[in-house]
Amino acid sequence: MPKIGSFLPGELLVGDWSAMPKYVTLAAMYDDDDPIVLAVDDELDSPLDRLEPADSESEPLPDPEAMLLLLASPEAAQRMQAARAFCEVADERAVVPLIALLDDVCPLVRVSVAYALGHNPSPHAVEPLIAQLASDWNGYVRKGLVWALGNCRDRRSLQPLLQALSTDVAAVRLWAASALVQLIQLSYEDLVMAVPPTIEALRRDEVAAVRSNCAWTLGQLCRELPGNVIYATAVDALLEAMVEDEDLGVQEDAKAALLRLGDPRGLQTIEELELEGLC
Repeated sequence: MPKIGSFLPGELLVGDWSAMPKYVTLAAMYDDDDPIVLAVDDELDSPLDRLEPADSESEPLPDPEAMLLLLASPEAAQRMQAARAFCEVADERAVVPLIALLDDVCPLVRVSVAYALGHNPSPHAVEPLIAQLASDWNGYVRKGLVWALGNCRDRRSLQPLLQALSTDVAAVRLWAASALVQLIQLSYEDLVMAVPPTIEALRRDEVAAVRSNCAWTLGQLCRELPGNVIYATAVDALLEAMVEDEDLGVQEDAKAALLRLGDPRGLQTIEELELEGLC
C-alpha cells in the first residue's frame, strides 16, 4: 500500500489524512540558503509529519470565540496558535479570516492556515488555496495547501494538483497524487485529464513513494473509466510497475491496484506470475 512518510493511506489519504501538529521549527520553515526547495533528498516526511497532533484528550478544545479574535492578532505566534486551533474546532466563521491569512508573511502561519482550511473545507477557499499553491515559495506550505485542496473535494483543484504532481518537489508530489482521489464528481473528461499524468508519474518519478501513491491513485480513478485506450494504458503501466519497478513497495502497490480494478488481463498476469513464483 502507498505511504506518505511513515503513514499508510488508510490513515492519511482518505478522509482523515493527519491532524495539524503542535508546532514546527523555524529552521524547518525558513531556509536562507535555498528557500524554494523542500529537503527532498533528506526525507519525504517533513517535521509536520513527525510531530504529535495538536489535539489531546487531556486538553480542552480551544475557545472558538477567542481564537477568532487571535486570527487578527499583530503577533505571528498568536495568529499561528489561532489557526492551529481550527485544526481541532470546526467553525465556518473561521473560513474567511483564515483565507485572508493564506499569504501571511510568516510561513509558520501559512502552513497552519492551510491545515486549518483543510479541516474546515469550504468551496469559498478553493480558489484562494489554488492561488497560494501557485505562488508560495515554501515547500512545507505547498504540501499543506495540496492537503487542504484534497480535503475540499472540489473538481476545480484538478488542474493545480496535476501541475503539482508533475513539477513540484517530492513531498508535494507525494500528496498531490493521493489528493486526486479525494476529488468528487469528476466527469469522464476530468478522468481523461487526470489519468495520463498519473501514469507518467508512475513510470517516470524518481521517488518510489510517489510512484506507490500513483499506483494507488490509478487503482481508484480507473474504476470509473470504461475499457478504453486510457484505461488499457493505465493497466499496462501498473503491470510494468508490478514486474519491473526496482522498489518492492511499488511492485506491491501496483499489484494491489490491479486486484482492486479486477481487470481480466491484470488478474491473469498476476495468476501466471504467482504460478511461476515471481509475484
